[in-house]
Amino acid sequence: MTISGSEYIKRIDALNNEVWVNGQKITGNISEHPAFKGIMKSKAHLFDLQNNEDHKELLTFKTSSKKEVGFSFQQPTTLKELEKRRIATAFWSRTNAGMLGRSPDYVNTAIMSLGTAHNLFGKNDPNFGSNILHIYQKAMEKDLTFTHTFINPQVNRSTSYMEEDSNIIAAKIIKENTDGIVIKGARLLSTQGGITDELLVIPAGGNFIDESYIYAFTIPSNTPGLKFLCRESFVLSDSPFDHPLGSRFEEMDTVVVFDEVLVPWENVFLYKDYDIAFSMFQETNFNTLLLYQALTRMIVKTEFILGLAESLIDAINIGEYQHVKDKVSEVIVTLEILKGLQFSAEIQAKKNNCGTLVPDAKPLNAAIYYYPRMYPRLVEIIQLLSGSSLITLPTDKDFHSPVRNYIDQYLQGANSTAEDKVKLFRLAWDLCMSPFGTRQTHFERFFFGDPVKLSMGLYNGYNKNEYVDYIKQFLS
Repeated sequence: MTISGSEYIKRIDALNNEVWVNGQKITGNISEHPAFKGIMKSKAHLFDLQNNEDHKELLTFKTSSKKEVGFSFQQPTTLKELEKRRIATAFWSRTNAGMLGRSPDYVNTAIMSLGTAHNLFGKNDPNFGSNILHIYQKAMEKDLTFTHTFINPQVNRSTSYMEEDSNIIAAKIIKENTDGIVIKGARLLSTQGGITDELLVIPAGGNFIDESYIYAFTIPSNTPGLKFLCRESFVLSDSPFDHPLGSRFEEMDTVVVFDEVLVPWENVFLYKDYDIAFSMFQETNFNTLLLYQALTRMIVKTEFILGLAESLIDAINIGEYQHVKDKVSEVIVTLEILKGLQFSAEIQAKKNNCGTLVPDAKPLNAAIYYYPRMYPRLVEIIQLLSGSSLITLPTDKDFHSPVRNYIDQYLQGANSTAEDKVKLFRLAWDLCMSPFGTRQTHFERFFFGDPVKLSMGLYNGYNKNEYVDYIKQFLS
C-alpha cells in the first residue's frame, strides 16, 4: 500500500542510518539536518500526492490482491499501461522541475525490472529467483524507497590495474557462512544514500574476472557496518527566495562503505554466476526501462528551461533581438527531439521474455547520447540571456532592509517589480551558477555513464546492415 509523506519521514528517521557529513556522524532525526530536510520534504510531497484523491488513479495501481501501490512498481504489459507510467512520471517530475534524478520511481523501476525477471535469477538456484520476487513484492506492499550503487571507486582507471587482496577498495565478497555473504570495500555513487529505506547493489562493470565481485542484493540502509559518506552539502540556505532549487531538491551523493557487512541469503539474488551477471541487463531490460523513466524527466526539465528562458526575456524585454530568438530556438529543438525520441520508443515497444512491454531501446540510447551534450548548452543559453542580471542579485534579507528603496528603483524589470525580477533571476542563478546548479550540469553530463562509452555502445549495438545493403543495391 502507499505511504504518506509523514510516514516516509518517520520511517527514515527511525532507521537511524549511519550517515557522515563534514566529518561528523548525523545524530537525531536526519529529516531535521540542514543537508537533508529540503529533499526529504520534497520526496514526502510525492508520497502525499499518491494519496490525494484527485491523483490516486494516475499515481497508483491495484495489484492482483486489490492492494493500491505506487505506479512505478507496475509491470507494464500494454501500451496503455506504458503511457500511464510516462504520464505519472512526468506528473511527479513537474513538482521538482526534473531536478530529482533519483525520485523514488527511478530505482522502483529497477526493482520492477528485476523482480519480474525472477525466473532468470532462479535459473541455476531457485532460491535466488524467489528472493528477488519477494524483494519486489515487499517493496510494493510497503512502498519502500531505494538508493542504488553499481560503480567501483576510481582509484586507477588504467586497463592493466588489478586490486590486491591485502588492500581491498572495491566492495567484494570476503567470506560466506550459513547466514549470508560478507561484503567489504566501497562503492560509488549512491545518490540520496542514507535517506532511503534500502540499498540496491548490482554488479559493477569491469570486475567479472573475479567471482568475488559478482553479486546482487538489497539490504536495509541501517544494516550494521553500512556507512554513507557524504560530499559537501550544496544547501546554502533554506530560503526559497535565495535558493529556490537547492533548498528543496539538493540530492546528496554518497560513497557507500561496507565494513564487513553481513548480507543475509534471503536478500541475495545473484551470487558468483558469470552467465547471469553478463546477461541480466539485457534479459531484464534494466537499462532500457530506466532510460524511459529518465527521458521523461529530461523532457520535463527542458520544458522548465524553456519556460524560464521566455520568462527572462519578458523580464528585461529582449524578445525583439534575432540572436535571442535563435538561442531559444535551440531549446525548442532540443525539447522536440526528446519528445520525438520518446514517442518513437513508445510506439515501437515490444514484450520481453518476462511479459514486460519494453520501449524500443534505439531511440532511448540516442536520447542518452544527445542530452548530456545538449544540457550544458541549455544552461549556457540561460546564462547568455541573463547577462549581468545573473550577477547583481540581492538576497531576501536585502528586501527587508533600509536599502530596499534603492533596489526597488534600480533593479526593477521592464514589466515587473524589482522583487519579482530578482526572484526570477535567482531561480536562473540557482540553475546555472550555484553549487546545486553546477552539480546538475555535471550530473546530466554523466547521468548514464561515460559519454564516450555510451556512444561506442550506441554504435556497436545499432544494426546498420540494412543501410549498408541499401548502398550496395544503389551502386549496383
